[in-house]
Formats: sequence, C-alpha cells, structure tokens
Amino acid sequence: MTLKDAAFAVRKNAYAPYSNFLVGAALRTTAGNTYVGCNVENVAYPEGTCAEAGAIAAMVAAGEQELAEVYVVADSPTPVPPCGGCRQKLKEFGAGAVKVTLGTLDGLEHETTIADLLPGAFDADHMARS
Repeated sequence: MTLKDAAFAVRKNAYAPYSNFLVGAALRTTAGNTYVGCNVENVAYPEGTCAEAGAIAAMVAAGEQELAEVYVVADSPTPVPPCGGCRQKLKEFGAGAVKVTLGTLDGLEHETTIADLLPGAFDADHMARS
C-alpha cells in the first residue's frame, strides 16, 4: 500500500463531529515501516488532535523516531498544510529534506519538504549554551 492509499484509507476513520473536516496522514520511517493517523475532535477541544500528530505518536509508540516521507490528505479545494504544532513535530522526527506531500480528495497534490514547511525551526542547536 502506498502512503497516499494509507492516508486516504485512515482519513475515513477520523472523528470530526464538530468540523466534519476529515484528515488522514501516513508516514514512512527510515526503517521502511508505515504509520497512520487521523484527526480526532472532542467537545472540550473542538480543533482536536491532528492526523500528523497521531501518525507520529503511533511511530514513537512502536519504537521508531525517524521520518523518511509523509503524505497528508483532506477534502479541501487545495492541499492543506499541517498546523504549526504538527510542523514542529515533523521537524523533531525528520530531516529538513524529508518529502511531505499534501493532497486533496480531488487528486491535487503539492510536494514540499519539512524545511520548507517550517523555515527557521527551533532545534537543539538553539540551546547550545545551556
């Protein structure tokens, strides 16, 4: 199964009763394993958790910590970029050159990288004097 297929499939499992905006994400690790996530909303936090964060949590729970590629899909007119928090999470677990493909149900795709999604990202080098 491709990352695109995995993201499309898991998107259907999203829990979004407030926004009805379903998002699916799939990632591949440098070890070649695939993990998926979908957005989950709740009444106290209607924005919910993001699909990318769910996929990263599954990856970390499985004992892996290095991204090789990411695919995110939503039913939107144009490809939707990850939120700021997810961009930082992607940066935490992936090199700047890691490919991130953003897609729509209509087949539009935008390929980018983690570095392009989060220029000037905070990382451990900023704490060198600590």
